[in-house]
Formats: sequence, structure tokens, C-alpha cells
Amino acid sequence: MSVPSRILGLDPGLNTTGYALIDSSVSGVRLVEAGVIKPTVKRETADMAQRLRRLYDGVMEIITQFKPDALSVEQLYAHYEHPRTAILMGHARGVILLAAGMNDIPVTGYAATQIKKAITGSGRAGKDQMQMAMLREFRLTEMPEPHDVADALAIALCHHYLRGTPNDRPDITTGLRVRLPVE
Repeated sequence: MSVPSRILGLDPGLNTTGYALIDSSVSGVRLVEAGVIKPTVKRETADMAQRLRRLYDGVMEIITQFKPDALSVEQLYAHYEHPRTAILMGHARGVILLAAGMNDIPVTGYAATQIKKAITGSGRAGKDQMQMAMLREFRLTEMPEPHDVADALAIALCHHYLRGTPNDRPDITTGLRVRLPVE
């Protein structure tokens, strides 16, 4: 199995998508670049199709410039009280998966709790704890802001730590675990 050397971690969002590129090797990781993609300035005036197009263009620009070998993304999580949020996030994730597919970049999805556990040892770590972990892990001079950047860094780092380990990986097209019925 070939080991990717450049990992793009994305924290999908319709208003702000965090991204982080890291170079990965057996000796460790090196931060290449991290930041945010903002599909629109004024949320209320942007049509959904235009927001998604701008997100796609932003992801494609990063892919074209940095040529990642792998893309890691947070899985969708739907809270029963807010199903609309999961549907909207699915749009953003779909655009990201399309960009990866158009460039033949393998995608791996990780549950938020899996990312937090891989990075901090606790699947229930808060935003502040994740930001501090990224500050320390990448020896940054200042806190990664906004938290979307820290989340993208954590997603990329999680992939560095966990790739190649045989586990119950999610189906990247739906973000759901695929189970075959037992006969």
C-alpha cells in the first residue's frame, strides 16, 4: 500500500470551510498551509447554488495548487433535533467529494469523536482543547483561528495517524457505516 505524502484535511461548512495541508512521512508531519474557504460574504444574499459553486472553486484551487495525495473529511453527524443542518452540510460535503473525485484523490471520512480521540485521547474534547492540541502539535506561534482551521488540522493529522489501519471505515459517499445483513 502506498503511503500518501500530502494530506488535505477539510472541515466542511457552507459559511466557512476549514482546510489544512500537511506533508506526512514516517518521521512525522509538517504543516504546509491552513486557512478557510468562505463561499460568500453575505450569507443571506447568496443563492445556495452560488455558495456551493464558490466552495467547489475554492477546493479546486487548493487541489490544483498543492496536489494532495489524500483527502480526509469529517463525517456527517445528524442530531435528531436538527436534521436540516445535516442536510445542508451534506451539500458542502458533496461538493468536496466531487472535487476529490474529479481529481482521483482518495477520500477518507472520520467521525468527529474518532478525530478527537486520535488527537487528544478523548472523543469528547471541546473546541478549545482541539485548538490547544493543534497549537502544540504543529508548534504554532498563535492559536489556529477560527476553530474551523484547527478542526481541519486535526482531520488531516488524524488521517496521518490512522491511515492504513484496518477498521470499520465509513462509506465516503454517504458518511454512514455500511453493514451487510447477516444471513
